[in-house]
Amino acid sequence: MKKEFAVFDKPENVKRFLRVFYVCLGVLILIDPFIHKHTEFPWEGAFGFFASYGFASCVLLIFIAKGLRIFLKKDEQYYDR
Repeated sequence: MKKEFAVFDKPENVKRFLRVFYVCLGVLILIDPFIHKHTEFPWEGAFGFFASYGFASCVLLIFIAKGLRIFLKKDEQYYDR
């Protein structure tokens, strides 16, 4: 049987990807003050506002999903009946 090759199966490829990813994030943060933003509110022009807002929104979604799990969870045998 032929083994399928996956790029991220090798740990060195994962490390290389993460290094490139972190460098790209660093470059984006460094050029943030030089990019003109068309803002509606004054706080949107703050340094790193959109990165912080996106991170906070993602964390909030995770906590909301954990709360909803209490109400929406089914029994393990729900589909076997």
